[in-house]
Amino acid sequence: MDWSQLLCSQRPRGKRTGASFGTSDLRTEFEKDYHRIIGSASFRRLQDKTQVFPLDKSDFIRTRLTHSLEVSSFGKSLGQSVSQRILQEKRDKSFLPDYKAHVCDILQCAGLLHDIGNPPFGHFGETAIRQWFKENLPRLEFDGTPVSQLLNQQMQEDFYHFEGNTQALRLVTKLHFLVDEHGMNLTKALLGTIIKYPVSSLEIDKDSGDIKDKKLGYYYGDRELFHDIQDSLGTKGLRHPLTFLLEAADDIAYKTADLEDACKKGCLTYEELVRELRQRGEGRGKGYQEITDHLEQRYQQAKERRLSDPKLNAIQNWLVFVQGKMIEAATSGFMDHYDSIMAGTHKTDLFVGTDAEAVMEALGSIAFDYAFNIKPILKLELAAQTIFDFLLDRFVDAALYFDTEKARSESQKKLIALVSDNYKGVYHISAKGKDQIEKLYLRLLLVTDFICGMTDSYAKTLYQELNGIL
Repeated sequence: MDWSQLLCSQRPRGKRTGASFGTSDLRTEFEKDYHRIIGSASFRRLQDKTQVFPLDKSDFIRTRLTHSLEVSSFGKSLGQSVSQRILQEKRDKSFLPDYKAHVCDILQCAGLLHDIGNPPFGHFGETAIRQWFKENLPRLEFDGTPVSQLLNQQMQEDFYHFEGNTQALRLVTKLHFLVDEHGMNLTKALLGTIIKYPVSSLEIDKDSGDIKDKKLGYYYGDRELFHDIQDSLGTKGLRHPLTFLLEAADDIAYKTADLEDACKKGCLTYEELVRELRQRGEGRGKGYQEITDHLEQRYQQAKERRLSDPKLNAIQNWLVFVQGKMIEAATSGFMDHYDSIMAGTHKTDLFVGTDAEAVMEALGSIAFDYAFNIKPILKLELAAQTIFDFLLDRFVDAALYFDTEKARSESQKKLIALVSDNYKGVYHISAKGKDQIEKLYLRLLLVTDFICGMTDSYAKTLYQELNGIL
């Protein structure tokens, strides 16, 4: 892969006639992407979407919005570190000095976008959607024939492997209907960066050992766009190199933030964190011990300063220290494997083989035990499952015969009327010229588009209103 092609500033639509701002607009195409994102309603809606604790009233606990801002910041930092090392070490003649700014801008934007397609109620929302289709798609009928017999295998697998990251690509390229069906019409370099898994639902292989094959990367309905992006970037089914840095930024952000939020909520104490780090550190080596020992040093410093809550202060300061170590490790991981990353043959995340690998694993497992696998969260997830099941039951039923000649009930018509006009407009554009089977598939996507666009509060309120709970 070549950087001049990987940093492609073309857009799916191209430039509209008469749309130029003229010479007074000195922004690069990647800087324009940033302004398109932060000015969008889709980005603003992240402020009411769950990171870990659904519908939390605290102004401290992170939402998808604050998490995305942190990922954006870490992404830019990683872009600066990696770009500078490529230039200083003269590692790649195709990487020009001007590319450093472009890489930083792309990663900053990618961080803002990486969760923009996620449904309400966190990653559990993705699980709930997958589960509903696995249980219900075989039962659905269209004109007396099971839907599972009508849809081709890839169409079916798209729903069985529903993925928020994949929805992000769909949202920014189609569903953000501001001017036309091209969505935000972002640069192809940015779009390629946010595609973490450049495979179809038929190509998922969690046992391949290659990180790019783990999950769904694009829907059948977006296949032409995906291949256009790949052709323009020269990635040809491989991961964009900047995707490794985006993923590292996401890992750094959520694995440190989830612990801080858990401590702030009282789910994890200082003593428990120290104990868990020690237990998970047996045989992990000197690098792990140096990083984890720093937590107790921070606590002693906080006590000497006579702070009102030295334990929380120690945890928060330690996590900032850990973030710095993780940025160093990810930078080294990228540079140590630079040739294989550029060849598209690198198969693991950037922390594998570094001193930070064990720390990242420990942080993730501790967060799962103390922040995710606890009764309040489990209860909220069960409640969220009820909401998803109800909304999917009602809206899929209403969408089956939408845009067909078959008579629909008044209730079905009213439900479809609640769906965003933008989403319905995108459906009509996508369905034009398609056969009846692909139109049926696109109508099912219309429902998942609608539900994924909901905030936590809106999904809960709509469920209550449709059930007469006023």
